[in-house]
Amino acid sequence: MASSKLHQRDYTPEARGTLDGVRVLDLSRLFAGNVLTQMLGDFGAEVIKVEPPEGDTLRAWKTEGVSTHWKIYARNKKSLCLDLRNPRASEIIKKLVPSVQMLVESFRPGVLEKMGLGPDALLALNPKLVIVRISGWGQDGPYSQRPGFGTVVEGISGFAAINGFADREPVLPPMYLADGVAGIYGASAAMIALREVEMRGGQGQVIDLPLLDPLFSILGPQSANYRLTGKVKPRTGSRSTNSAPRNAYRCRDGRYVSLSASIQKMAERLFRSIGRTDLIDDPRFRTNADRVRNAEELDAIIGAFIAERTQAENVAFFEAAEVTIGPIYDTAQILEDPHFIEREVVADYPDPEMGALPMHHVVPRFGGTPGSVRKPAPKLGEHNRELLSKIGYDDAGYADLVASGVVSGEA
Repeated sequence: MASSKLHQRDYTPEARGTLDGVRVLDLSRLFAGNVLTQMLGDFGAEVIKVEPPEGDTLRAWKTEGVSTHWKIYARNKKSLCLDLRNPRASEIIKKLVPSVQMLVESFRPGVLEKMGLGPDALLALNPKLVIVRISGWGQDGPYSQRPGFGTVVEGISGFAAINGFADREPVLPPMYLADGVAGIYGASAAMIALREVEMRGGQGQVIDLPLLDPLFSILGPQSANYRLTGKVKPRTGSRSTNSAPRNAYRCRDGRYVSLSASIQKMAERLFRSIGRTDLIDDPRFRTNADRVRNAEELDAIIGAFIAERTQAENVAFFEAAEVTIGPIYDTAQILEDPHFIEREVVADYPDPEMGALPMHHVVPRFGGTPGSVRKPAPKLGEHNRELLSKIGYDDAGYADLVASGVVSGEA
């Protein structure tokens, strides 16, 4: 394992966040729900992660035998291992519901109702409850019963159609984009709904959170532009259809830089820096609209200049000229970069399997009441006894639950 320059951090179990006192019952699986509840947990919420006997699916996503996804996105959570197919599990959920402020689930629409845990039943137990229902397509509509994996959503949303190069296939993101965006939206939505309860004396409510809608919402005015022009946005690689120059350029050492000169003064500054003041008055490049129309020619000129220098040399040169540029990093470079290290964008936390586990900082950063990484991701069912004892299950009751198969994991 490579040595690390990252700062060594420890867990801070004594820390308290602005959401201290908020309890969240998380019945979700996979990525979107775990992102949502991790954000709440990072700011102090008590997140009760309900897992099946085999554990949340994130536990099975392993690298070199290590569940890195789980370790990162289940931090600051407690694990309660229940077999929700067992009728007695619904009894436990119903006993927990009155003590929580939020419930998050990601079953296919209608499944929660079949378990006797539909919104009407939950709100009858706790009228102030905020219920976040994550799905692929929404709780209603023609596609509501389709499987809702993020990959399919990233295709149908319009994202893949504009991502990549015109002469190649559409490109799906190599990570969990739809899930991640939905998780961030979901955390915001849950807090908006909780404010209605706590500040205005309102009632709980259901938040319908499909993966589709949040991703579609961040793609820009595609629909309006199509209505105006009758044309769909083309795939242009890293080139922008709104401003130029803007692209990824290959350096002499085989690495790349990203450069953007999207305002007139920046474009003129760029031309001067590379010794091409003639381009300022060149009718092909005089205005941004001109540059967009002739972006291929402009990129050839800029690309030829950049290709003569290494990534580091290009960054130093253009930064000295106050032109907006940055290196395109891979992960190895990120873990060596002084900005990432000093700001602790990523830092090392103790881990029994890896020794040191690099994790992202709590996002965003609060100046007065910051979030914290209080505890590592839990073992499967680690908090069974603690959580069940609070809703009336003594040792004998707990043993009965284990014997019936509804509870498993840690003793």
